Amino acid sequence: MIVIDQHYRGYNPVQFGSESCKPGHFFGPAVRTHWLLHYVVHGFGIFVRDGVSRQVKPGEIFVIPPYEETYYEADVKNPWRYIWIGFTAEEEVPPPLKNAVIHCPEAGMIFEDMLRCGKLENGRSAFLCARLWELFSILLEEGGPSADYVEKAVSYMNAEYVNDITVSQIAESLGLNRSYFSELFRRQMGVSPQKYLIHLRMERAAELLTVYGESPSTAGLSVGYPDIYHFSKMFKRHFGISPRNYQQMYLRHREQKML
Repeated sequence: MIVIDQHYRGYNPVQFGSESCKPGHFFGPAVRTHWLLHYVVHGFGIFVRDGVSRQVKPGEIFVIPPYEETYYEADVKNPWRYIWIGFTAEEEVPPPLKNAVIHCPEAGMIFEDMLRCGKLENGRSAFLCARLWELFSILLEEGGPSADYVEKAVSYMNAEYVNDITVSQIAESLGLNRSYFSELFRRQMGVSPQKYLIHLRMERAAELLTVYGESPSTAGLSVGYPDIYHFSKMFKRHFGISPRNYQQMYLRHREQKML
């Protein structure tokens, strides 16, 4: 099935199809220039990657990474039917795709739904892109352990620093005791979660003051400090200078560089 390369950023579908293979049908050894995922609907076959031969059965996905030699062959007695999607990736793929074969029967409904793209013309690539993200969400849930607590906490802070969040709220959102969470965070990040959150807010505020030319009150409100006096106190404690003076110093330095 023809898939027009729309050059989407991130994950970009470039190939899609399905096939009921003849007994013993094989492909390779060959190298692809993009990622390729085959979901086995029924039947069996073998998949060779990294010199290791694996039998693949229904409900499993065999993963072909770009620029790696692979080989696959349908079973002689009960050949497989599979649905495949190929895509390019400008960013890291989900960790489960590091595996040669993924057992994920839940992905079957997504691959079957991908077949509906045959009825589309202009929206085919966008439709497959959406299904690809849906597939990744399932693989991330089923394919291995969840992200660690500290990684989740950092993501939470980056998303919510504009709000009046506290370390206790972050720990509660992770289902952890505050003291235990703080110790985990300090051990991995080298600073307490409170100091990390303050540092994050101050750095974002400094960026708003300088790069975007916002006023101290707007910068403070935008990083979770509705009280301008409290914000100014925290900013000066962090940078050793008031928000207004910090902004003026930046402007003078920029003007001097332009001379």
